[in-house]
Amino acid sequence: MQTIPVLSIVGTSDSGKTTLLEKLLPELKRRGYRIATIKHDVHGFDIDKPGKDTWRHAQAGADVVVIASPDKVAMIEKTRRELSLDEVISRIVDVDLILTEGYKRGNKRKIEVYRACMKRELLCSPEELVAIASDTPFDIGVPCLDINDAAGLVDIIEATFLKK
Repeated sequence: MQTIPVLSIVGTSDSGKTTLLEKLLPELKRRGYRIATIKHDVHGFDIDKPGKDTWRHAQAGADVVVIASPDKVAMIEKTRRELSLDEVISRIVDVDLILTEGYKRGNKRKIEVYRACMKRELLCSPEELVAIASDTPFDIGVPCLDINDAAGLVDIIEATFLKK
């Protein structure tokens, strides 16, 4: 079984990680790739709606609730501890690339989103980075593209992770 490549989109809060993902995803799809995303949420989340059948299943004691339709499947699993990124990744199949949002301390290659108005240092070392998406230039031996250059960033992603 071939390992699915993983790329983390990282940056400080409000740097534009989600906005960048929203630009990369359509470009990757246009080029024919199947993509999974993983969003790290340190605050916890709830995607189920009170009163709906799946919510009622969980309230009655189910540890795993799955809802399936002809075109999608969702699984909500109660965990005893926070799963590592690799444990979450191991549950994903049938995609060409996994993009994560967050996991800035993880061991995956990264694109760092940087905005000059944040007035801070880069979070990552050059060795961790595939590229920097920024509104200001960097010369640290890593490609630095404009934060809006989705096509250029996807060119780098293709060359690094999706060699056919």
